[in-house]
Amino acid sequence: GKTSLAHQFVEGKFMECYEPTVESTYNKMVVVGKDEFQLQLVDTAGQDEYTILPHSFVIGIHGYVLVYSVTSLRSFQVVKTLHNKLYESRGKTRMPVVLVGNKADLSLQSREVKTDEGKKLAESWGAIFLESSAKENQVTQGIFTKIIEEIDRVENSYGRSTGCCLM
Repeated sequence: GKTSLAHQFVEGKFMECYEPTVESTYNKMVVVGKDEFQLQLVDTAGQDEYTILPHSFVIGIHGYVLVYSVTSLRSFQVVKTLHNKLYESRGKTRMPVVLVGNKADLSLQSREVKTDEGKKLAESWGAIFLESSAKENQVTQGIFTKIIEEIDRVENSYGRSTGCCLM
């Protein structure tokens, strides 16, 4: 799902089949409002809850798009664990996150994760939630616009002065 979304976003095409990702990097210029952003997307290999996160997942990363399949409760559980590991690794600082339930085009009968479950999880993280379909190109562009907006919101919020007293 992650590779399909990244490829759809960068190339504008859905790939029916591809080799499982080890790790790929994509670059794309995106305009949000009046600003241009040079995005570097790192498409990681599928993770599980036993994977030790490399420092490359934490250092120098501005935002995260965490993707699960709406047809796989297991992938939903893995994304929760991955978020917790990232949060711990970053020193429990706020991090820009967009949670994406992919394969939203598939029938309701094949669904294992309800939309409300995704929304509730994203709310508990203070994250944005979207459902998408890489195949149907639903919301693909919006995912990356939202992560840019989240990065801007979270990172700029550090600059706001709330008052501080030093002794």
